[in-house]
Order: sequence, then structure tokens, then C-alpha cells
Amino acid sequence: MSRRRSSDKEHRAPGQRQLRVGEEIRHLLADLLERGNMRDPELREASITVTSVDVSPDLRNATAFVMPLGGGDQERLLAALRRAAPWFRGRVSEKAGLRSAPEIRFEIDRTFDEADKIGALLRRPDVARDIKDDD
Repeated sequence: MSRRRSSDKEHRAPGQRQLRVGEEIRHLLADLLERGNMRDPELREASITVTSVDVSPDLRNATAFVMPLGGGDQERLLAALRRAAPWFRGRVSEKAGLRSAPEIRFEIDRTFDEADKIGALLRRPDVARDIKDDD
């Protein structure tokens, strides 16, 4: 019988509970941001999309990936979200029905930038020539 190394857990796909809790937190955060009931005027006036939430296996930590509408002022809004993280945790705790709400960390979602880079690479003439169908 083989033993699992500690690093095996780090590379495993998230379980159903992690995915379900992450999606629930994503919906709650999106709802809170849409309503704009925050004290911080930077957050009240901003349109922010919560693209996904990754939850740790023990459900104690969550990383919320966000993107401001239009992509502008990312760092300013990220700083405001980080300041308001305890407030968001309290609201999620009230509504999620979990024993304890996870610590919420906010990060800018860079997947859109990566997709744009890949798209630009695929449109380059030298690359397009190599991937073109030989009909």
C-alpha cells in the first residue's frame, strides 16, 4: 500500500463540497457588491464582477477572484476590497449557513489577460500558418 505525500493533497482537484461552498460564496459576494450597502464609497460606486471563488479543503480560507467592470482602477478597488474583507466575511457568515465563515482574500482575476495573450499569439501570421488546416 503506497503512502500519499503531503504534496499530493496540494495538487488534487477540489472536492464537491469545496466547489459547492465556493459557488455559494461567489453568489453571496456578487449579491453584496450589487446592492452596494458598503460603507466604503469606492466600493459603493464600483461595478465589480466576482468570477470565481476557490475554497481550501478545510473550508477555512477562500480566494475570491474579482474583476472591475471595464478593468479600470484594479489596484484601488482591490485595496478597498481587502479593507472590507472582514465585513464581507461577517455577511457571508450570516447567510451561508456554515459553522464558520472562511477568511476571504480578494485577488484580481488574470484569466482574461491570459486568454487575450493566447488569442493574440494564435492570430500571429507565423503561428496561424502552422495551425491552418491542410484542406
